[in-house]
Amino acid sequence: MDVDAYVAAHGAEWRRLEQLTGRRRLDAAEVDELVVLYQRAATHLSALRSRAPDPLLVNRLSQLVLAARARITGRPRPSWAAVRRFLLADLPAALYRAWPWWCGVATGFSALSFFLIWFVAGHPDTAAAFIGEEAAGQLVDSGFAGYYTEFAAPTFAFQLWTHNAWLAAQCLAAGVLVVPVFYLLWQNALNIGVVGGVMISYGRGDVFFGLITPHGLLELTGIFVAAGVGLRTGWAWIAPPAHLSRGRAVAEAGRSAIVVAAGLVGLFAVSALLEAFVTPAPLPVAVRVAVGATVWLAFLAYALLLGRHAATRRAPRVPGGAAPAARLSENEWPSGAEQPRVP
Repeated sequence: MDVDAYVAAHGAEWRRLEQLTGRRRLDAAEVDELVVLYQRAATHLSALRSRAPDPLLVNRLSQLVLAARARITGRPRPSWAAVRRFLLADLPAALYRAWPWWCGVATGFSALSFFLIWFVAGHPDTAAAFIGEEAAGQLVDSGFAGYYTEFAAPTFAFQLWTHNAWLAAQCLAAGVLVVPVFYLLWQNALNIGVVGGVMISYGRGDVFFGLITPHGLLELTGIFVAAGVGLRTGWAWIAPPAHLSRGRAVAEAGRSAIVVAAGLVGLFAVSALLEAFVTPAPLPVAVRVAVGATVWLAFLAYALLLGRHAATRRAPRVPGGAAPAARLSENEWPSGAEQPRVP
């Protein structure tokens, strides 16, 4: 192909297409002309790529074709309806469908943490073995309380937000392997158990619970949700439903996990603000705990009450009141309807 001759033959069409693409307003005839020229330019681009791969010419014409396509199809704009649907339907429904998993994780984690606190508090030599007597004394005197005021509140909040979001991402991503999730949970339970046990053994249990409760209720719940949803994905691999292949079951659980992951970004932002601004605030302990508990209960209502409504409001009905849940996959299930859970 003679590239120069090809450019000479079609250059006027390309220039006209560029003019039409750059105009703010087009009448009906110009819109029709734009579509025709776009189609021709796309054909020219395909021919140049296959017969005369001139990098500069191909790049120029590619940009022109993309710009014309964007002008014809229109640029996507943010949809507040999509945001509203995510917040009021998709996210709460995904949280509700996974509630047995993250509530199970919360129960096991809490039982293990309180056992470790009780054991370490009753065996001071155990705490010394973990962190040393000098470190334990420093933790009780100033280390634990000082942690919440060491940095400026905005900087501290950002650090907490990124740290917790990263931990949740690990739980979600490693859920299909199962074991790493339990390891991450064990590390956090051990940390809480040792620190809480040391504080109680030195008679500072009130300081420990007074500082950890305002933000810990919401923060730990976010970790439980991430771990539970991650383990749900792993279980979809181990024991997929009878009507789904293993790969499809994991894919559907993974899509639900992505929705939850996006929601947890906001949850951890709220918990970081609580930890940075409410936990160290010079307020009575009862007030700080009440603030944290109120936010935590609001999340539970969002996930369980609104989530139940979002998951069931458009569930299909058949005569007799039964929904054909066992025959529909997540892709086929109407958006917002409750889907069969993995056992």
